[in-house]
Amino acid sequence: MTHKCTSLTSRGMSSTSSSATVTFRAFTAPSYQTPPSIPASHGWYTLTTMFSVASPPASLRESWRPSSLNPAFCMRNTTAPISLRQPIHQSRCFLHDLISFLDIRSGMKFNNLMCFNRYLGLNTYNAWGSSMMGQGLIIGIIDTGITPRHPSFKDTNMPPVPPPTKWKGSCSYAGFSCNDKVIGAKAFYQGYHPSPEDTNGHGTHVAGIAAGNFVEDANILGMAKGDPASGMAPMAHLSIYKVCFFNEGCYGANIYAAIDQAIKDGVDIISMSLSGGHTAKLYEDSISRGSMAAIQHGIIPVASAGNAGPNTGTLSHSAPWVLTVGASTTDRRIASIVKLGDNRTFLGESSYQPTNWNSNDMWLLEYPGKFGDRNASCCLPSELANWNLRGKIVICKVGIINDVKKGVAVYQAGAKGMILINQPSWGHTTSSSAHVLPASNVDHPTGLEILDYYFNNQPNAFASIHFGGTQFKFTPSPAVASFSSRGPSRMNGGIIKPDVLAPGINILAAWPTDVGPNPDPLATHTFNFESGTSMAAPHVAGIVALVKSKHPGWTPSKIISAIVTTAKDSAAGDLITDDLSYRTAGIYATGAGMVNPTKAMDPGLVFGLTLNNYIAYLCGLGYSDLEVQYTIGKPTSCNGVQYLTASQLNYPSITINLTRLATSQTVGRTVKNVGDASEDYLAKITEPVGVTIYLSTYKLQFTRLDQEVSYSINFALKGAYPSQGTDMIRRGKIVWDSGKHVVTTPIAVRFT
Repeated sequence: MTHKCTSLTSRGMSSTSSSATVTFRAFTAPSYQTPPSIPASHGWYTLTTMFSVASPPASLRESWRPSSLNPAFCMRNTTAPISLRQPIHQSRCFLHDLISFLDIRSGMKFNNLMCFNRYLGLNTYNAWGSSMMGQGLIIGIIDTGITPRHPSFKDTNMPPVPPPTKWKGSCSYAGFSCNDKVIGAKAFYQGYHPSPEDTNGHGTHVAGIAAGNFVEDANILGMAKGDPASGMAPMAHLSIYKVCFFNEGCYGANIYAAIDQAIKDGVDIISMSLSGGHTAKLYEDSISRGSMAAIQHGIIPVASAGNAGPNTGTLSHSAPWVLTVGASTTDRRIASIVKLGDNRTFLGESSYQPTNWNSNDMWLLEYPGKFGDRNASCCLPSELANWNLRGKIVICKVGIINDVKKGVAVYQAGAKGMILINQPSWGHTTSSSAHVLPASNVDHPTGLEILDYYFNNQPNAFASIHFGGTQFKFTPSPAVASFSSRGPSRMNGGIIKPDVLAPGINILAAWPTDVGPNPDPLATHTFNFESGTSMAAPHVAGIVALVKSKHPGWTPSKIISAIVTTAKDSAAGDLITDDLSYRTAGIYATGAGMVNPTKAMDPGLVFGLTLNNYIAYLCGLGYSDLEVQYTIGKPTSCNGVQYLTASQLNYPSITINLTRLATSQTVGRTVKNVGDASEDYLAKITEPVGVTIYLSTYKLQFTRLDQEVSYSINFALKGAYPSQGTDMIRRGKIVWDSGKHVVTTPIAVRFT
């Protein structure tokens, strides 16, 4: 075991040291076998709903090999099996995305919510009422499968399966039972179709967040009770496409096949909690190319941003035709409070809160890492044999193995409890894992104070753990989760991504098995907390179903616009903070802000895009004709096309690049009226620091529905050009306010 705990800069996330190595849990990733009739240099699948180009040229063939993605998963454009030992900078995806498979951090695996309908303001009087809770819409989940027997997927009060004119899918595996909630299920494994049953939990969790039915008394060990709890669009149907397999991840060809099948089946939304590929060109990325096929059939693709934060430039799936979602905290904590021998108390989290625990008892503290052994500081089971931990509370750093496994090892060593302290890059983001002994996960600053107390009071350092149950109204809220991947994208020309944030921390949703210290193997009413952008994306997928239910004729770009322009800042109206440091988060961490389902139902104005716009944008990125063809799936040429830069694309956000030689730039935007027939909007501008914004008009007047109005925006340097080392990305916004509708265009100005 050579991987050091302190090399983790985020929960299960690596540093960029090229010399460090990563050793994972003892299993091997088997090599995939390509079906014999297919050349090994190609993926086994081509999107029949999209690609009219016969065969990729040699220069692009590498990107057509079966890519390896893993839930929030990592993409590798290779047919070779995934190496379990490689430089950290080459295997970041495993550290931050394959958390569940690699047991790095139980609370931070992939991505999830059921009881945050309250937090997002969903009820029968607003978005739920006007959309009939997504009734009639079909959400395709591309993930690890589903547990169909879970009560979240019962079909009580569900509408019948849509007619064959709309729905053409099926359950194709013998013994797998579908109903009016789960109306389709299929698995894709290199040309074969095994069971779509979920053996991991990730897909079950994600499906429950997006469209889980109402469930009474949903809870985890008595915490976070929902009466009832549901997904975002509880009356929407689900169609399941299993592409990810335990120990083996997900290959790009499987994903292509699943997207193609979802298109043929007739889904309305595709939710993909699959990360990776942040260094890929758009024509090399499985999700980007498959999503392009989807939007050409009117299907909205929603994808997770990835769990590679807090580093910048780590965001996945940055194509402007994909709705990209980052993860935020909420105002809820499953409170587990550490009290030190000097009477100081510190808030942490844990969902295991036994009633027979005497919180008044003080126990000796022990820290296996006190002599500088980094593996011991992370409480690896092999290191604890050398320590007398009986009857003590043990301090462990997060990393290498997951929290629950640490707790098992500490419990087996005879300890009374455990305090988990965050690594620096986890900041204030804590996990409410279902532990097997009394425990508390505290943030990084708290961890430093606890360690300081421990070292200054040996051998008489004491602590106790008090349980506070489920508590709400914590601030700041929302905050960007420390692990949530950030832009700017290296591949999309600087378009602001993620588009929006959604809850992604300690999300309660369906789980295949019971959790906690005494799991019941026969239980079916089973839930779990999961965290990650994987949990955030299905929140938004469900909200998209609500919007599309109310506006069935809207194109994917209009729905993306509605989601982006109605997103909001914090509950107090302030800019959203970063859970890493509690400082204001950058625009490439927050995107437009927190998704706002009620406002998204009635956005007032929308920005639209066509396939020709995307072609002009791809040509503007410098792609060759062949590269554009393999992105859009149709023969085309950039000859005669009026190129569009990322700034010029009619996207609902704006990115401007200013240089010392080009200190001014003008772009245009066109909006369509989808609010009231007669409505006037006035501009309110928040200028980025050091930039002046001029509009061609400060009033937009509409006299009919679907009327379009165009305007131009000029950005000019104000004052001296920023010096290197200062903030080179400045944020602002243009708000069009009619008194009834508020339409916000986020702005990023980059000084390059």
